[in-house]
Amino acid sequence: MAKLELWYTEDQTENQRFSCRVTRTLHSEQTPFQKLDVFETAQWGRMLTLDGLVMTTDRDEFVYHEMITHVPLCTHPNPEYVAVIGGGDGGAIREILKHPGVKKATLIEIDERVIEASRRFFPAISSGLSDPRVEIRVEDGINHVAEVKGRYDVIIVDSTDPIGPAVGLFAKEFYQNVFAALREDGLFVAQTESPFYHADLIRNTFATVSGIFPVTRLYLATIPTYPSGLWSFTVGSKKYDPAVVNPDRKLPFATRYYTPELHRGAFALPQFVAELIKK
Repeated sequence: MAKLELWYTEDQTENQRFSCRVTRTLHSEQTPFQKLDVFETAQWGRMLTLDGLVMTTDRDEFVYHEMITHVPLCTHPNPEYVAVIGGGDGGAIREILKHPGVKKATLIEIDERVIEASRRFFPAISSGLSDPRVEIRVEDGINHVAEVKGRYDVIIVDSTDPIGPAVGLFAKEFYQNVFAALREDGLFVAQTESPFYHADLIRNTFATVSGIFPVTRLYLATIPTYPSGLWSFTVGSKKYDPAVVNPDRKLPFATRYYTPELHRGAFALPQFVAELIKK
């Protein structure tokens, strides 16, 4: 008798697919913005997908969330007011709250259903969302940064891929508004996809950000469930260079991936990636 199996498959490119065995489907809905699914998988535990793309999983989420938060927050000497654009799963908020100097963390998520599903199915990831230092705003992050001036020390753009509601988060006007929304010594970071699959996006984003911010850097992390496993982040800073942070710094909190030594090493780019961002 044939064995019935259920598999989740993501089309990462026209010629590449990622699959993993699903033990059960926990939730599925069409929100006003996107298709939202939560699966229980054999390899990665619970998995959240949006429009058929992996956003986070129980077993490798710590890599992404630690690297998108601690790199900018350990670069800025005193981050007090931090914003997350997107990131409705709450993982970035959880990591931000580990920094004792943070007075307020503002989550700006356009899709309230992502927040609600994460609270229900990913309690370890969304654990910080009820912290009194957290403000949750269900609205368009593009509009939010266009309306505020000089408010934030750090802005983290924890977006989905550049499709659907996230397209505008990769536009020049958005980065200009991010610049204006930051304090005079502020900085921001955005996830900027895989250097293997999205070379043009990385090249164009780096060129755009470097035309706005005095300091622009690219760094990498390894995230197994993201396309190709090699993932990039782009930093735009008004003053501080994230590539020269002291590698001997002692952290006042525990991490599973991020270390000060790794922080510095993440900016040592493979040659093919370095060539993407040469001016």
